[in-house]
Amino acid sequence: MTAEIILTNAILVLPEEALFGTLVIRSGRIAEIQPGRSHAPTARDLGGDHLIPGIVDVHTDNLERQVQPRQNARWPSRSAMIAHDAQCAAAGVTTVLDALCLGDLGFDQGRGQTFLDGVADLDALADTGVLRSEHFLHLRCELPAADMVPAMEPVADHPRVRMVSLMDHSPGVGQYRDIERYVAMRRKQTQMTVEQVQDRIAFLLDQRARLRDPQRAWLLERIRHRDLPVASHDDETPEEVRRNLADGIRISEFPVTMLAAETARDAGVEVIAGAPNIVRGGSHSGNVSAVELVRAKAADAFASDYVPASMGEAAWRAVEEAAIALPQAVAMIAERPARMCRLDDRGRLAPGLRADLAQIRTVQGIPVVRRVWREGSRVA
Repeated sequence: MTAEIILTNAILVLPEEALFGTLVIRSGRIAEIQPGRSHAPTARDLGGDHLIPGIVDVHTDNLERQVQPRQNARWPSRSAMIAHDAQCAAAGVTTVLDALCLGDLGFDQGRGQTFLDGVADLDALADTGVLRSEHFLHLRCELPAADMVPAMEPVADHPRVRMVSLMDHSPGVGQYRDIERYVAMRRKQTQMTVEQVQDRIAFLLDQRARLRDPQRAWLLERIRHRDLPVASHDDETPEEVRRNLADGIRISEFPVTMLAAETARDAGVEVIAGAPNIVRGGSHSGNVSAVELVRAKAADAFASDYVPASMGEAAWRAVEEAAIALPQAVAMIAERPARMCRLDDRGRLAPGLRADLAQIRTVQGIPVVRRVWREGSRVA
């Protein structure tokens, strides 16, 4: 690692302002932030681009798309992990929480293997130097799934786990509360008949009635000693938000209604909104608009969900469409998610913090990531 790196002629997006200036890196940390241009002969000219903290993505299941790029084509898992990592780094994401799903409700049977392979691949690759971004685990626990508990037990104490979320993707609930839409989606994915999908729905609702609550209680007790950040997923009603808060769940991921998000906001529960929701101009599932959440001050952070490159673009679009300042928007993809998963050494441009950085140039209204540094070393 170079002892000192000087990055100059850049718009530094600091926590409170965007400052034209210079940033100095020493030994992988931000050493100095100076206004104006540096005339040091070793200074690297960033051409007036923005320099932001490395993006922190607390929820991405992009790995699943690398493992299964087509419906009937499964890719070797370790190659998929390396490809996924490269996409994250190229998007300016220097810290990744790989959101791996524990529990199958009968339509995504390959997810169990993706989870097992993903943990094994991270263990094998994390210390080799081959991964460009730093990866942690976000365990997405499907509460009504019969195989959730046996999947969770071996990894509940894994040191890379930084977040756990409680999910319920049963038909008629949360993200899938529109049953007709759910049936159409499953038919398209599986080529099942309407009758077959309806039979599966009846089975899943019966299973949910039996397993969801006891497995929820088991999970919360199993991870209590770790004091991990715990999130709920797809909150629909104020009652859900309040019940979760009573159980110590202080993060609401991707609430599906404005009422649930506003309840979370008013109760001091942090809300994660989907960055693709902003980039696409709305939810792919017909749920509440993320732009509207930002306008209502009912969103604290963005997560890429399924497109790593959406993070930077969501921040820039939030400035244009939700009338917030750029430092506030950048905090939603860096400082706030870092704070959520208790990584206090990153997420801001400030002396003493890790030199995780992304250089961004706006081209035809789109923020383009040009260079990325992790702890002062170029990774993209």
